[in-house]
Amino acid sequence: MTKIRAAVCHAFGESLKIETVHLAAPSGRDVEVTLRACAICHSDITYIDGHWGGALPAIYGHEAAGEITSLGPDAKGYNIGDRVIVTLIRSCGTCPTCSAGKPVICERPTGPAPLTLSDGTPVTQAMYSGAFAEKVVVDQSQIAPIPEAIAFDVASLLSCGVITGVGAVVNTANLQAGEDVVVIGAGGVGLNAIQGAVIAGARRIVAVDLSAEKLSDARAFGATHGILASDPAPWDRLREITGRGADAVFVSVGVARVYTDAPSYLAPGGRLVMVGMPPTGAASTYEPGNFASACQSMVGSKMGNTVLARDIPWLADLYLQGRLKLDELISGRWSIDQINEAIADTKSGTARRNVILFD
Repeated sequence: MTKIRAAVCHAFGESLKIETVHLAAPSGRDVEVTLRACAICHSDITYIDGHWGGALPAIYGHEAAGEITSLGPDAKGYNIGDRVIVTLIRSCGTCPTCSAGKPVICERPTGPAPLTLSDGTPVTQAMYSGAFAEKVVVDQSQIAPIPEAIAFDVASLLSCGVITGVGAVVNTANLQAGEDVVVIGAGGVGLNAIQGAVIAGARRIVAVDLSAEKLSDARAFGATHGILASDPAPWDRLREITGRGADAVFVSVGVARVYTDAPSYLAPGGRLVMVGMPPTGAASTYEPGNFASACQSMVGSKMGNTVLARDIPWLADLYLQGRLKLDELISGRWSIDQINEAIADTKSGTARRNVILFD
């Protein structure tokens, strides 16, 4: 057992507590990663606020990067000192979905449960990561190597926000060059969906958000147009821009009402890609006949349908070539002792991504 400092959630909706917890040594194909950075994702906040349930106490955080400091006896392909990202994508590699190249929806994501409080109480390793902590022990399927030229704070963004947004466009929607795109929500994930649309060669990329400041951000990341969501019938504005609606609409916010309105932006034959996840129990309404008659579709996208071994080297290369913005996504850098302030700043809606840095 190793003693580490971590931000522990003991009650939903309350501040995290910085305390010492125990981390088991890696066994099997587990790896121990000493973290250097962990970004704060809205999924962490949704769990902390109790909107998705889960067992407590828990340690959240799943968008991280660091160095391997210990290996289980069955871990293969990695060495002590390797620089890696840590993700929530835990996959067995052999179930039907893994065998079909879809590890993000692995049917048997077994792995370590390495965390306990000082009195021996088990701590949930939330989202298979528990990365609001100095170290993690995770299954080796959850890591991917990163180049020396990418700083840890920047690399951590590849673990979730970037792959979720870019992957939704490239992997889930299979966006084709010349298609028109709408991205609803210009936060961290939405900005990366915009970047994905640029990379894929979209004709028009229209950002929709309640904030004029975020629409300005969207243009900096490649959006060609912006529409205020508060405008009456903003989908009519879209048709003034494209003449026919959008071939692909990406919803990057977890708000059920937004999902109800999102089909209004679709062109005939368009597809609605569901990225943001509303609270458990939240419901949206649709007229299925409209989808059927217009040959439209609706598809979920978890973690951008990412395959780590394929997508992380590609995205790292794009960044090093100057074709993918990562540094610009970071709004602030905080210590683990400031995590509650960083979470509050993220909840304010003004941040792109806040990152916790570890010494």
